[in-house]
Amino acid sequence: MILLAAGGTGGHLFPAEALAAALARRGIAVELATDERGGRYGKKFPARAAHVVASETVRGTSPLALARTLATLGLGTMQSFRLIGQTKPAAVVGFGGYPTLPPLIAARLRKIPTVIHEQNAVMGRANRLLARRATAIATGFAGLFAADASLAAKATRTGNPIRAAVIAAAASPYPAPQPDGLFRLVVSGGSQGARIMSDVVPAAVERLDLALRARLLIAQQAREEDLARVRETYARLNIAAEVATFFPDLPERIASAHLVVARAGAGTVAELAAIGRPAILVPLPHALDQDQFANAGTLEAAGGAIRLRQEAFTPERLAAEITSLAGAPQRLLAMAAAARAEGALDAADRLADLVMKVAQS
Repeated sequence: MILLAAGGTGGHLFPAEALAAALARRGIAVELATDERGGRYGKKFPARAAHVVASETVRGTSPLALARTLATLGLGTMQSFRLIGQTKPAAVVGFGGYPTLPPLIAARLRKIPTVIHEQNAVMGRANRLLARRATAIATGFAGLFAADASLAAKATRTGNPIRAAVIAAAASPYPAPQPDGLFRLVVSGGSQGARIMSDVVPAAVERLDLALRARLLIAQQAREEDLARVRETYARLNIAAEVATFFPDLPERIASAHLVVARAGAGTVAELAAIGRPAILVPLPHALDQDQFANAGTLEAAGGAIRLRQEAFTPERLAAEITSLAGAPQRLLAMAAAARAEGALDAADRLADLVMKVAQS
């Protein structure tokens, strides 16, 4: 049995879910250790059992806040120590975030081999705490440890495991836009960043030439409180648009898109690369580790995306970028191919190979 440790956000649970499916194909049982958010995900996760352990993120630097965090993590470590003693996993795999600390620390105390997976192009704080004591490190991007030979020696670039729906969507070739045909735009802001998309994208569309506006077909994610104003703007402009808080078929929508405007979470970048679609990426500006900025930079350096800092993400700039790209189908084709070259459709199997190697060592 392999124990997976992942916090209850999609960014951590989706790659854990993809690994669970890859291990299941090999006949390996999986259980999940998670926080309360992941516990609500519970029965949807492909594991024979899901265990909620106490965890806490560092939310302040005051002595009281730090003491509270350490006490909660200590409780979670004791719970995890008992859990590992009862379930006896062959290895424990962590997917970053503070909810992975208790199970991974407990595994170390129990002398169980561990693997940590870092989805981002820079290592997060929790994984930095665990990295030197982990048996092996899997990374979503290359070059994380160029300046640290000891960590580089036990690191393997597996890529970021992606969902089955993304792999299915990746089978669709890029639909190059025709000069007078539809131009499909997909806009996804993520749970932390949809407001800026609602502020900027409709205003940018309003600034487009009438001929280009007539070609647009938009699917845009927006927060509940922004739905009405985004829909009203598109209706006033007579734009064919679907606006929703969540698209369950987002991979298929990305596959049909000519251009994607999005944040740059590791999962988003991995899915754009796997499917191979051009993108304008706007990293979340306030992240402590600037992980989204680094993620977007990898796709930009490959030629598959345009990275815009949030302060440069204005209606005028976005309108100019959309106009330029819509009028250059060959550039879009080249960007799609460049993004696809960065994708790793077999990342879950690569990670499963590494986990099995560690478990059998």
